[in-house]
Amino acid sequence: MACARVPLDEQQVTEPGPLGKERTLPALHPERAEDRCFVPYKPPPEEGSPAEVEQFLERAKFITEDLEWLLALPHDKFWCQVVFDESLQRCLDSYLHHAPRGLDLAALPSSPAVADTQRSIHRVVFLTFLRMATHKESKENFITPTVFGEIIYENFLFDIPKILDLCVLFGKGNSQLLHKMIENIFTQQPSYYSDLDETVPTVLQVFDTILEKCGLHCEGATAMEPMKLNAHKQPTAMTMSQQELTDIVSYLCDSTTTIHAFLDIFPAACSSFYSHGFISRLTSFYETAVPDLEKAVRKRNFDDKGLQEDLWKRLSHSSRKMVETTHLLLHHTCLQPILEGRENMQTFAEELLQHFTSFLPEKRFLSDYDEQFPISDDVSLLQQAVPVIDETRTSYLLQGVESAWDSVGRRKPQIHRKTSSANQGAVGGASAAAASGGFKAEEVREPEGAEAMLDVPRKGNNGAVCSVSGAELESLLSCIRDLLPDLGEGFLLACLQQYDYNSELVINNILEDRLTPNLDKLDRAMPRPVKEELPDVMNNRSNVFDDDEFDVFRRDQVDMSRIWKGRRKGESARELLNDKQHIEEQRARYLAYETVVDEVVVEPGESAAAYDLDDYDDEYDDTYDMNQVGANDLDGDSLLNRRPFTVPQVLRKGNKAEEEEEGDEEDEEDTLQNNTNRDQFVQDPALLRERAEARRAAMQQRKGVRPERAGNVVGRPKGQGQTTETFLDRRKKEANKSRVSNHNRRTMADRKRNKGMIPS
Repeated sequence: MACARVPLDEQQVTEPGPLGKERTLPALHPERAEDRCFVPYKPPPEEGSPAEVEQFLERAKFITEDLEWLLALPHDKFWCQVVFDESLQRCLDSYLHHAPRGLDLAALPSSPAVADTQRSIHRVVFLTFLRMATHKESKENFITPTVFGEIIYENFLFDIPKILDLCVLFGKGNSQLLHKMIENIFTQQPSYYSDLDETVPTVLQVFDTILEKCGLHCEGATAMEPMKLNAHKQPTAMTMSQQELTDIVSYLCDSTTTIHAFLDIFPAACSSFYSHGFISRLTSFYETAVPDLEKAVRKRNFDDKGLQEDLWKRLSHSSRKMVETTHLLLHHTCLQPILEGRENMQTFAEELLQHFTSFLPEKRFLSDYDEQFPISDDVSLLQQAVPVIDETRTSYLLQGVESAWDSVGRRKPQIHRKTSSANQGAVGGASAAAASGGFKAEEVREPEGAEAMLDVPRKGNNGAVCSVSGAELESLLSCIRDLLPDLGEGFLLACLQQYDYNSELVINNILEDRLTPNLDKLDRAMPRPVKEELPDVMNNRSNVFDDDEFDVFRRDQVDMSRIWKGRRKGESARELLNDKQHIEEQRARYLAYETVVDEVVVEPGESAAAYDLDDYDDEYDDTYDMNQVGANDLDGDSLLNRRPFTVPQVLRKGNKAEEEEEGDEEDEEDTLQNNTNRDQFVQDPALLRERAEARRAAMQQRKGVRPERAGNVVGRPKGQGQTTETFLDRRKKEANKSRVSNHNRRTMADRKRNKGMIPS
């Protein structure tokens, strides 16, 4: 039996030995540990088969039963098992490493059995760590504080990574218990502070790694300069693979959430982070990396829109946690001493103003920080607590804040929404061993379903005013529908109008399900309202094809069988050309024009009305009629009935043969004129040529004129001699070959001279 009021590290126990003899051992001895195998933890499958779900349930049941058995052990047996059972430490470490964090819980199966099992194992793991962090459970059961510190430090029961995981996993709803746990650990073992100082550069390396993966870099480990694009050909957030982008965003989300949870639960660690220039590194990283990652998530094409929404949610959550981490560091290192009225308040005020001034080049970070934690409120607090603050400096700072809002194209909201670091939720209720100084576990609560949905920051306005133009409104709608394609445009228009056309705020509120009640009642698939239509131009048009069978503007249906595109099947081009059906269809119409009636003789006894004699068209133009108007009138007109004009014989010239010839020609012409059909507009050209040739032949025979011999300038082949005719023809050609061209040239000169173009 253990002695009363003796620390566990000094107790001796008597137990039966292997041979039945009693032996005395220290209370903390490896042989007192039970031989029990604790299985490692594996997370529930996201979309696993029933067999995988069953395997998870069985493994989780073993872990839960083993840990409940451990918690039921007495104080000495518990610590023997904790210190000397390596399988127990592997089991606890595996849960801290693989347990789903806040946003990961949303991906768990919706099976009630899986959810209940996960809550049970979550509860017993927390209670195990809670008891391990307690060095005094009661007045009889306790460990010497210094020995306790050595036990947990030398056996790696706790270290900085484990403490960080404890904060992010169990911080919601159990922040006070975790604060007392971690405070007790650091108090009993101050070596953890030095470990924390060594851990901060590793945490800063997280930001450098992300920048390097995104093709960005920072000059120096503590550089204050803005980060620049790397000159080397490295993948960027827009060019890297989708899996790499997913890993980077998840890595950033997990890191920023863990750091914020640790600093929020254990503010004493803020001084270590502050001393390493964590604020300047964090703000510089935010200004460069966050816009680059946001652009990649919003602009890249994702096959899975659910993955894009998840990445946007994680990135927004990371942005907010970085801003809140900066506020925590400033509050606990600069503002808190001023509020507590410590000495050197002027120094703390100067440091705070110096940090705010260093934020001025970081336009994006400054606007996001001022949205969550208004800098004007902190400046007003400083002016009240430290009246000697330079008003010119504070005025310059506030003007710089307003300029930052303008630079990023956003409007500063009138009402700022502050965030609460005390989140509700987390672990199931049960009692644990009592801790010293009121360090009890009666406040432990079960995790809520909302634990999966961590707060996502409200982004600032994107610069759009309430009355946006049509192009701007379409751009906002396109931006939202790229991320949320299932929502109707009518619903999105209502959301934009409600949130002053701030697309980022609309996206975040939809993803977080934080819409106002009037928007929450609307149908999310609501289409866009139909615009008031202008008067139809088609109703006022006038076209020759109006109301025909192919008028698609006035007919809802058109007989497509009557419309052919290209050649009909089975028909050749020749068949189409030989089809004269359309000619036959028009023949009846043109037959009516073949009947020409010059005069109508009314027989005695017939009525003139039968011939439509009164149908006279006074607009008829008979200028070019071939019929001789008035030729049949019996009015004795001498101008119409006179004989043809004949040249007097006295004026005639030539011999008798010529007179006879002219007489014959006149007789022939009279005969042709008399025989010409009055309705014949043009005579047959072949007949006219034949007659003209006959006249020329008759004339030549009467005059005895022989046809002119054709000239021969070719002659015989060379070397055979030429005839006299060929020789004469060649001389004649050489003498007269320029006569026609010179004549034409003289004629053209005469024309120009007659028109005044050449002076006389």
